[in-house]
Amino acid sequence: MPEVYYMLTRREFLTLSAQAAAVSYLAPELIIMEPMLQTRGVVITPDDLSLTDWPVRAKRAGLNTIGIHHQHSPSAVRQFMAAEAGVVFLQKCRAEHLQVEYELHAMRELLPRTLFEKHPEMYRMNEKGDRTPDMNLCVHSRAALTEVAENAVELAQGLPSTTGRYFFWTDDALPGCFCPKCKSLSESHKALIVENEMIATLRKWNPKAQLAHLAYARTLEPPMRIKPASGIFLEFAPLGSFKDPFHRRPDENARVFEFLDKNLAVFGTEGAQALEYWLDVSALSAWQKPAKKLDLDTEALESELHEYTRRGIRHVTSFAVFIDAEYVARYGDQPLAEYGRVLRHPNP
Repeated sequence: MPEVYYMLTRREFLTLSAQAAAVSYLAPELIIMEPMLQTRGVVITPDDLSLTDWPVRAKRAGLNTIGIHHQHSPSAVRQFMAAEAGVVFLQKCRAEHLQVEYELHAMRELLPRTLFEKHPEMYRMNEKGDRTPDMNLCVHSRAALTEVAENAVELAQGLPSTTGRYFFWTDDALPGCFCPKCKSLSESHKALIVENEMIATLRKWNPKAQLAHLAYARTLEPPMRIKPASGIFLEFAPLGSFKDPFHRRPDENARVFEFLDKNLAVFGTEGAQALEYWLDVSALSAWQKPAKKLDLDTEALESELHEYTRRGIRHVTSFAVFIDAEYVARYGDQPLAEYGRVLRHPNP
């Protein structure tokens, strides 16, 4: 089966078709063929790179992007990427023509917790009314926003994305500030305030930089009162409210795509990315090892992928955490091959 493509022309397909009508055909060399999915990816952790040929396997499966993830510590990712194993991984990705991105819950490091003693006003107020450095920040602190944005540039420089797309998220599914100014805002609004500040500063460093707004868990409801700045794109990751990403009931899937439609109405489809859990062995295994065997539900994958692509989403990736050397030695990498096959041949 050939890979599914959509067709573009150097100006517009219909324009060239009309011009070519006089000779009754459209010259094939005028048509630019592009894959339907611009991103066909996986998101893994440094620990998963115990499987040292991950780039080769990803390429063989027809993927083109690997995202590196850490739940709490961007600095741990930076240390890994600077070490020999990280350098070799990047070399293999270049050899296989794979893009490399970094998807990180970064807020604890973008606003260092060590500043709390001198500047408690930069940190969130909890629901009891106490300032605390336990998570996230106060989005009405100008000093906090500036600190986060400047450190986002430093992080992007230390972990350069080959696509120019950056994923610096708030703390994992945790609440933000409840000070008198913040408490009326949803978590999505709080996140977008920070993201708008980050992208403005990132674009002073790289005018083409793009930054994800993560719609996930507490941020699945879109922000309606604040507009995303230029360069912000939607990343939709619906696990937070749906306990079993592998076997969603029809009513759960309907809710997923209702949330997606609401978010697309705010952020648009340009650059929008689905971050799914189809290959997430860690979630299947309740984040405990030894890992369980994943039997990929290709029928559900095909159905859900169709829902994404028919809405105009052209960037699709999935967590594939715990698919490491131990997993492949025990079970093989068949889910990866099946996943890649479906992404190469989406049902348009």
